[in-house]
Amino acid sequence: MTLLDSLRTSAKPSTAPALDMKIDTEQILAKIVKDQVTVVVPTLNEAEAISQVIQELRKEGYHNILVVDGYSTDRTDRIAFGNGVKLAYQHGIGKAGGVKTALEPIKTPFIVFMDGDGTYDPKDIWRLVNHTDHYVHVIGARDRRNIDRVHRFGNWSISHLFSLLFGMKESDVCSGMYLLETDVARRYTLEEPGFAAEIELAAQSASAEQLTEVPVSYRRRTGVKKLDTWRDGRAIISAVFRLAWKYNPLLLCAGLGGLSVVPAGLILSWVALEHLTMAVWHQGWALLGGILLILGTQALTLAGISSRIRRDD
Repeated sequence: MTLLDSLRTSAKPSTAPALDMKIDTEQILAKIVKDQVTVVVPTLNEAEAISQVIQELRKEGYHNILVVDGYSTDRTDRIAFGNGVKLAYQHGIGKAGGVKTALEPIKTPFIVFMDGDGTYDPKDIWRLVNHTDHYVHVIGARDRRNIDRVHRFGNWSISHLFSLLFGMKESDVCSGMYLLETDVARRYTLEEPGFAAEIELAAQSASAEQLTEVPVSYRRRTGVKKLDTWRDGRAIISAVFRLAWKYNPLLLCAGLGGLSVVPAGLILSWVALEHLTMAVWHQGWALLGGILLILGTQALTLAGISSRIRRDD
């Protein structure tokens, strides 16, 4: 049962209402739900898009809007303030600093982060809110139409690596639209620099089995992109391994240990080929290959058991 369903059940009258009363009730309940959400828009030089983002949010009924500005030089902060929304200047470094800054003044039970470049549609926030009864963290998984092939491959690689190391399937952990339960998010650690903040949040939610995703649309960006494809991509991949070591070390170690089956297979294949074609038996290499194979298969078995236990808990 979603948050809206809960409110709808508690507000259900004893007799069947007229159609117009049903519509009014739905609108009132929707407003109650939206008033429990603060939409945070992190910005850095988003003057071209910020007004449109704010107007679209208000059109969808979201009036708790906080713009967290990273000291833009293109009047983004002035434009946001002129649109009548709350404005906070970021302290701390990178996106992690923006998240920390946003969490300080928030009074609503839920917080939605949404990039300020116009790529996300506020209509999709409702999809995230629908799952707050069961999850503290809901990611908006983007469609791929307006993501170029290089970024599409990079995001696919990072998301699959995350899924492997945390034992759960997620297709877009780098998404800039996601919902968090405010009180839970305040207890999270945020130490990763740069664009890895979303990964760090997702790692902690995944460790608690409180992470899910829903599909959202993704539009063309307005303004200049901030992401450096190769530099930030490498940094995010490194962060995934660090976070896996911190929050899911058993699966990480077991998975890395399982890689020993690759050299084991190569060594044993070479030993077998030498024995069959040259009648030469490399006893030492055969022993080494066998040991690596045993260690690798045991590690993979341990990784599978760890992943299965996480799914069954």
